[in-house]
Amino acid sequence: QVQLVESGGGLVQAGGSLRLSCAASGRSFSSYTMGWFRQAPGKEREFVVGITYSDGSTNYKDSVKGRFTISRDNAKNTVYLQMNSLKPEDTAVYYCAARKYGIAIDIPARYDYWGQGTQVTVSS
Repeated sequence: QVQLVESGGGLVQAGGSLRLSCAASGRSFSSYTMGWFRQAPGKEREFVVGITYSDGSTNYKDSVKGRFTISRDNAKNTVYLQMNSLKPEDTAVYYCAARKYGIAIDIPARYDYWGQGTQVTVSS
């Protein structure tokens, strides 16, 4: 069993930055591929970025490439999402998710564990 707790959300002006963190409890964090998803009001949950358990390879949604960076610290059981050059369309609840041994796939149903989410609001 893995529990995920996100933090770092907030209100920021367009062009600003935020750093989200996702702390995982439980063992074998290094065996989990981690993903960040987001869900805006009235929209489906969408994949933002993922990082694999094995070699740390990453998979980004096109619209965040060059602006967002995912990283993980297995010693701290934490995955991070650095978000720069934020835009109003990035406004959403951001969720951290984990799947055992899988690749950083962009399908929410393939992830086994989810955090409670953290709100990110970007004002124009």
